[in-house]
Amino acid sequence: MSYVPEPTYRVSFLFRRILVPIDGSENSLRALDVAVDFAKRYGSKLTVLYVVEPGSDVTPVKSMVEKRLAETHVNYEFKARRYSPSTSSVANEIIQEVVEGGYDLVILGARGNTVNEELMIGSTVLSVLVNAPASVMVIR
Repeated sequence: MSYVPEPTYRVSFLFRRILVPIDGSENSLRALDVAVDFAKRYGSKLTVLYVVEPGSDVTPVKSMVEKRLAETHVNYEFKARRYSPSTSSVANEIIQEVVEGGYDLVILGARGNTVNEELMIGSTVLSVLVNAPASVMVIR
């Protein structure tokens, strides 16, 4: 009989701060579910980020997140980040948040609210995946 050591939770030190960018799409909400599981398992601090243009209403998406997380008993922070499409992009704002917030992991859905359902991965996700200075998990 071989010795099997008890599990350690070194991974919890790798993913202390998790960022979940959402746009209200089903893919982004699945990513939120995965992030909640990580937070429960590893005690991670969860931040939900909604990037919007100035003048957009944050309330529907914030309510959707609150409703989805109500019974999970996970502490989270909801952030809305406004940007100007003429000077920035959603991907750029997500990357800036990763840098400024010192996140260890970004969990996001493979596609957002894109019209073309044939795409396997959206342009925002691809940009974050390539440029983020943290680990990125893409949920399909």
